[in-house]
Amino acid sequence: MLKISNHYVSKIVSILLGVEILILLSAAYLGVNIRFVGGSHWATNFAEFLPSNCAFVVSIVFGMSALGMYQRNLNGGLRTTFLRIMPSFAMGLGILIVVFYVAPELYLGRGILLLAFFFAGVGILLARAIFFKFSKSEFLASRIIFLGIGELARECSVVASGISDNKYHIVGYVSVGSETNCVPQGNIFCADESLLTIARRHDVNEIVVALQNRRGASGRINELLECKLSGIRVIESAAFFEREVCQIRVDSLLPSWLVFGTGFDQTTLRVFFKRFFDILTSVILLIFTAPIMLLAALCIFIEDRAPIFYQQERVGKDGDCFMVIKFRSMRNDAEQSGKPQWASSNDPRITRVGSIIRKLRIDELPQILNVLKGEMSFVGPRPERPYFVRQLSKEILFYNVRHSVKPGITGWAQVRYQYGSSVEDAIQKLQYDLYYVKNNSLFLDILILIDTLRVVLFGAGR
Repeated sequence: MLKISNHYVSKIVSILLGVEILILLSAAYLGVNIRFVGGSHWATNFAEFLPSNCAFVVSIVFGMSALGMYQRNLNGGLRTTFLRIMPSFAMGLGILIVVFYVAPELYLGRGILLLAFFFAGVGILLARAIFFKFSKSEFLASRIIFLGIGELARECSVVASGISDNKYHIVGYVSVGSETNCVPQGNIFCADESLLTIARRHDVNEIVVALQNRRGASGRINELLECKLSGIRVIESAAFFEREVCQIRVDSLLPSWLVFGTGFDQTTLRVFFKRFFDILTSVILLIFTAPIMLLAALCIFIEDRAPIFYQQERVGKDGDCFMVIKFRSMRNDAEQSGKPQWASSNDPRITRVGSIIRKLRIDELPQILNVLKGEMSFVGPRPERPYFVRQLSKEILFYNVRHSVKPGITGWAQVRYQYGSSVEDAIQKLQYDLYYVKNNSLFLDILILIDTLRVVLFGAGR
């Protein structure tokens, strides 16, 4: 895994992205040279066409990212790749048309674009075919053992087994203390052997300390140090979950890990760039979505009359409350009892228009005004109602940590987890929110915006 601005990125996917950028750039230049073959552009077009070809590359990469073609679990093979290349190229072409309209000097002729798209499609399909074959090689698998045999070790092994692009070969488990066994008995090593002996005999690359009670590892601390000094990676379960599933698990989390670990960048520079990013993104989105918002308002009024908008109290940064603005997607009598209720994915209170605008996230668009007022950020944890915050703060450890940053219109939890309507769902979303709060950066914000577009297109998450 690579770490960019505190966010973990798959090495394999990063390599694939780099290769495909080169393919796209080469395809664009090949299209230019074939179009002008025999002319004066053959030898001198590299610098002349570089800005236009870079616009082509960025547009196509954005389209492919929005269609989920650079997700960590790249399953489905060439068939899925082929089915997603067409719409991603169409999206890239749409972006290019806007770019050419704004900057006509970057315009590439229709003939060049047709050739460039053809060579890009062929090149990407070939690259993906090689990638899918190469990624299945056992040579790439990292050999791993878990220190612990309890429930936490079992959860870690489930995560390791389910990763497709950064595969692990689970060598086994080392028993410590009197933990209840939750892993296969045949994979447990003899407790009398040293960790270094086990690791060297089985060519282990990494040891994960997966103990619910960390005091049980005190007797093995010198052995863990020996392993680390011998070049074997040693990490604890919290760091393993953070790296592999981009979550911070609250059930195995110690406050000291949050206090003394990296992240939680709330410097003046980060706050300044975050605010600048919020305003710029909100203004651009407001301009492009104004017709959609007007149409949504008209449909809401036709189906269920006024009010078109509704305001609701939510908890923001540092626990301060504000009134969030959204398009109304439920009936006027949605909470006749006066008691707040969890919204569910098939909530009967949702109107027909409301169902559509919720699925496409159009109901969230008026929150742009909250962002411009400084009450919200464009990206951040979703703001909850005070009633639920009081309830969840009592039941979930570290819940209020999510209020150390401004809430957002979209967020890491919204693009990584499905619709939530229970305390259990709130815990899962909190674990993603904690990851965002700890590792938030401009890079991660951009990734979340791209993923939000993917969620809207495929109707996933919430």
